[in-house]
Amino acid sequence: MYEAVIGLEIHAQVKTRTKLFCANLNDPEERHPNVHVCPICMGHPGTLPVLNKKAVESVIMAGIALGCTIAKHSKFDRKNYFYPDLPKGYQISQYDMPLCEKGHIRVGEKNIGITRIHLEEDAGRLAHDAQGASLVDFNRAGMPLMELVTEPDIRTADEAVEFARKLQMILQYCGVSDANMEKGQMRCEVNISIRKPGEEYGTKVEIKNLNSFAVVRSAIEYEIKRQAVVLGEGKKVVQETRGWDEKKQATISQRLKEQAHDYRYFPEPDLPTLTIGKDDGSTGDGGIDLEKIRASLPELPEQKAQRFQTEFGISEKDVGVIIAQKEAAAFFEHTVSEIMEWLKESSHDSEEDQKKCIKIAVNYFNTDVRKLLNETGTPITEMLLTAENFAELIVSMHQGTVTSTIAKVVLEEMFRTGKDPSNIIEEKGLGGVQDAGELEAMAKEIIAANEKAVADYKNGNQNALQFLFGKLMAQSKGKADPKAGRELFIKLLK
Repeated sequence: MYEAVIGLEIHAQVKTRTKLFCANLNDPEERHPNVHVCPICMGHPGTLPVLNKKAVESVIMAGIALGCTIAKHSKFDRKNYFYPDLPKGYQISQYDMPLCEKGHIRVGEKNIGITRIHLEEDAGRLAHDAQGASLVDFNRAGMPLMELVTEPDIRTADEAVEFARKLQMILQYCGVSDANMEKGQMRCEVNISIRKPGEEYGTKVEIKNLNSFAVVRSAIEYEIKRQAVVLGEGKKVVQETRGWDEKKQATISQRLKEQAHDYRYFPEPDLPTLTIGKDDGSTGDGGIDLEKIRASLPELPEQKAQRFQTEFGISEKDVGVIIAQKEAAAFFEHTVSEIMEWLKESSHDSEEDQKKCIKIAVNYFNTDVRKLLNETGTPITEMLLTAENFAELIVSMHQGTVTSTIAKVVLEEMFRTGKDPSNIIEEKGLGGVQDAGELEAMAKEIIAANEKAVADYKNGNQNALQFLFGKLMAQSKGKADPKAGRELFIKLLK
């Protein structure tokens, strides 16, 4: 039986207006090739880099959020290697003096250690056409890139994915990176070996450029099995770099693994050593104010989750869905605030009313709203449904003026048009059946027309009651209050 030893290297594009060492736009969305380029990011002779202060501050904020020690002094180095998308023939990175060290992320019952976080420039992007030609787009060259390296503390694919998900959330909450893996704004590399429990580390294999959480999981699970087969055959695992082949659902060999000395690191001569300010407000020679960065740190996902559970009484499972996206958490919190205002205006704002409304809001937000977002591919920041209108609908349901059946119809129309619920209900004639006499008349008519179902119910068949209630909902076009309708049938059929 083998145990996996896994470490992650995660790259995330830092969210800044300009690139790391020049004034060109840092625009990951640009689709026209080679428009955000200049002599500096193209590595023309005689050009000098100027460090982007915002990029440094962003990486330091990430380090603070992850419990890292922030370096008092840091420097940049040249990492030398040749590749067609690397215009300088080297990459400006950080080797032995990174900005941040020794943090962690809690995964399950243990802390996954973070060895370091450093800042470097990104390379360009190669595009390969059907004829076998390769083209290079340098728009991405020189973009600020944060690299985080973990300790080899991870043992399973699930732990690796959970770590990456939590990191993504933290970066998004802090505004450090959009970290959208589908857009290439966050990429994972896995270092993995296997061993028998108690043995020394095995031979490490690196899997490069994994671009989704599903691929991270699949690649790790496959590689564990592959290495186990190799060792089981009495062979040795080769230290190498492998890639993921989506069609084959397998890792494939790319090249033998380079060692650090192969890159011939040496200090970047055109950038001075960076002195980071202390927590006393001093800024050092780089103008970095640690005290200001710490003060600007937003509420982090785990803190928000704990607050939502305490203040709103939401279960751990439900709150995990809500906070998974920063914008979703903000929308939900705004909805709760609006619910409280609606309840105050209606003079039904007891603690019990508040709890019931929040529970309804959680159910509809985590199911119906998310379903609409997924089906339409609409980002939550662009949906027409507002927190104010969503809250109004929730309160209407709680107060019984809108049934759950009608609410789903109204919610879909709100999502599609952005209209408020009262207007939709009026326009479509969806108001609930409030008149007790009208409801009773419908129920008596249904009882008279369904003698067999009535007899079945009186003989103990509870499904017959549901059948009769279904008839009532159909006749009232979903307007009848479910609770009142069921109680009415029970009363009339005694």
